[in-house]
Amino acid sequence: MAMRSSWEGFLQLSLISVPVRAYNAAVAGHGEFHFHQIHKTCGNRIHYQKVCPVHGEVGKDEIVSGYEYQKDKYVELDPDEIAQLRAKKDDSINIESFIPPDQLDPIYLSGKTFYLVPDGPAGQKPYILLHQVMAETNRHALAAIVLSGHEQRVLIRPTEKLLAMTVLYFDNQIKKAADFADEVGDAKISPQERKLADSLVEASTAEQIDYTQYKDLFTERVKEVIEAKVGGQAVKAPKEAKARPVVNLMDALRESLKKTGRNVPEKAARRHPRGQAHHKSKAG
Repeated sequence: MAMRSSWEGFLQLSLISVPVRAYNAAVAGHGEFHFHQIHKTCGNRIHYQKVCPVHGEVGKDEIVSGYEYQKDKYVELDPDEIAQLRAKKDDSINIESFIPPDQLDPIYLSGKTFYLVPDGPAGQKPYILLHQVMAETNRHALAAIVLSGHEQRVLIRPTEKLLAMTVLYFDNQIKKAADFADEVGDAKISPQERKLADSLVEASTAEQIDYTQYKDLFTERVKEVIEAKVGGQAVKAPKEAKARPVVNLMDALRESLKKTGRNVPEKAARRHPRGQAHHKSKAG
């Protein structure tokens, strides 16, 4: 494997020590196009200087880190003071507990994920054993690690033949759902609406998905425009999507269910005049 590992050390479970290497699971640059700022007149790249509003441009050796505790008031911390606060280097990932996959809310997943692979022949057997046990018992692991001088918590889970490690947010780094609860009001759901919604969800449920079929369409369109411009071709503007007509909830549920190929339940298919009860006509 020619790729460079991001971290090397040991995956530790009690007295079991597995030598591992960690590789960033994300593609460099996330596979997106990143643009530079250039001077429109001459096409040269824009450079930035570090400038003090009083003394003008300053050198790197004149710059220190500071925290703004009041408006325009800072407390300075020099590099040595910050270095003393960092966690001591630790070359181990310490598994603290195993949990069922649904016990940790996905909101705590930071999105920074690494693949752990065994490092050398000695790591193969304990790595495979741990992966096998976690996969067969449907367990994930909460673990502690030091990354870039910061104590972090990570979630380790089995995926295919590998163990994947995702850095977690701490609780104080996450906005609480309760802070936004007032944005959701009270709405009375009719039995017909609930029945249609249940049918729509059931009809739209996939037993398995192939996530590889989903593409970053924006990045692909940017690539096409860049290639066209490099080749001196005219760039075609993308077609604008037409606005969808506004429909009421019952109509939207019925039409959505029809698109799945499922039949609309008989009671829910009846269209009642808005604000009126439906009554059967009596003969005689």
